[in-house]
Amino acid sequence: METVQLKPMVSIVSINYDQPIVTCEMLDSLRKVTYPNFEIIIVENGSPTKTPDLIRDNYPEAKLVISKKNLGFAGGNNIGLKEVKGEYVLLLNNDTEVPADFLDSMVDLMEENPEIGIVSPKIYYYYEKNVLQYAGTPSINSITSRSRHYGNKEQDTGKFDEVTETYYPHGACMMFRKKLLEDLGMLYEGYFLYYEEYDFAERVRKAGYKIYFQPNSYILHKESISTGKNSPLKTYYLNRNRLLFLRRNVEGGTFYLAMIYFFIISLPKNTLKYLFNKEHLSALYRGVSWNIINFNIHKNQQL
Repeated sequence: METVQLKPMVSIVSINYDQPIVTCEMLDSLRKVTYPNFEIIIVENGSPTKTPDLIRDNYPEAKLVISKKNLGFAGGNNIGLKEVKGEYVLLLNNDTEVPADFLDSMVDLMEENPEIGIVSPKIYYYYEKNVLQYAGTPSINSITSRSRHYGNKEQDTGKFDEVTETYYPHGACMMFRKKLLEDLGMLYEGYFLYYEEYDFAERVRKAGYKIYFQPNSYILHKESISTGKNSPLKTYYLNRNRLLFLRRNVEGGTFYLAMIYFFIISLPKNTLKYLFNKEHLSALYRGVSWNIINFNIHKNQQL
């Protein structure tokens, strides 16, 4: 019979931002997890209206770390990452629910192959039966800065049931070796929301590690509960961070082609899209302006 000592510890880090009931639903599902050696760290990320008392009072097994200020996805997770004790770290969105055995196959895959730095499971949309959100990704196009998730919005027919190397993990659920934080630093906090996992994956790949999709594990994702599915906040950060990602990860002639594409094709296209929506149009141009104003973008916080 296996004991706790024979399984490496997994540190699960999740952020709560003004959604204690949603976070508690995630914690309810984690209570059913059968993997024998894990800890839970919840970062209360400066919620403006709702206290984390519901979490603290009902889930004493979870370590609650308080940030008085909203530090975004990267900053909030980085607070939690400073507390982790496990050999493996799992970043898990609070708007997810998990099956009892979701940790086992991800840990097993990483134990079998030390070249793997990050693993993400299959992700389904919570509110749509058997509809995929993520089954791996190709690389982001260096010029258009566009990518997609394999299987997104498709019924799962078994087409994506093979363990395979992939280009990017999914930020809603990604497991990685704690050693990466020690060697490469933590998540880049300049993004605040969106693109953080892509940026981290670029650094991990450049360090010689592989990224894998593990379909033998899955989670259910409620998606965009904190930011809203079509909010000006999302428009701002997606467009701001699209440029920021290019600035940090694309070089030489390809970078200049990417800038030409953005300002000649993408920006006019989005301007027309939001022409009669002042909030989204303002968010778009504020995102672009941020990149013009902010030049110092390359510092990664250390563990």
